[in-house]
Amino acid sequence: MIGQMIADSARLCVGYADRMVSGVSSEQFARFATVGGQVVESNHPAFILGHLSLYPSRVVSELGADASSIAPTEKYEALFSPQATCLDDPDGNLYPAMEEIVSKFTSAHAAAIETLLAADDSTFAAVNTNERMKSKFGTIGSMHAFYLGGHMMIHMGQFSAWRRAMGLGAA
Repeated sequence: MIGQMIADSARLCVGYADRMVSGVSSEQFARFATVGGQVVESNHPAFILGHLSLYPSRVVSELGADASSIAPTEKYEALFSPQATCLDDPDGNLYPAMEEIVSKFTSAHAAAIETLLAADDSTFAAVNTNERMKSKFGTIGSMHAFYLGGHMMIHMGQFSAWRRAMGLGAA
């Protein structure tokens, strides 16, 4: 039941991300927005979806399943970690291609949702051992609910603002 609840939220977030990507060109994907000639240094879609693609492997492995097929590469960790800085990429040579990032985001979240649905409720009660997050989320379940719910929607809000600044409108 707990896995189902987290998966429901994750599906909603992934669906929203799919709508956000609609209408975004590969040339825009890794660019800062510009409004009235002013560059807005805020996370762009490449960074947002790349960053969010890091978390499903944590969910899968912490629930005891094999996350090797969706584990982020060293390159992804370097580009998209919480410590990484989002950079404007006008020449398209800093970030992977749009198709690759969207595919990794989608497949990683599909694997996490599948794992959530197969997990026993007792698994979610395990103490969170993530040093950085355990003061905020005491159990694995509460941290995963954040990763696949609140955390995703924080970044979808950035994506939504970026779309409007780019003149793409609401998704």
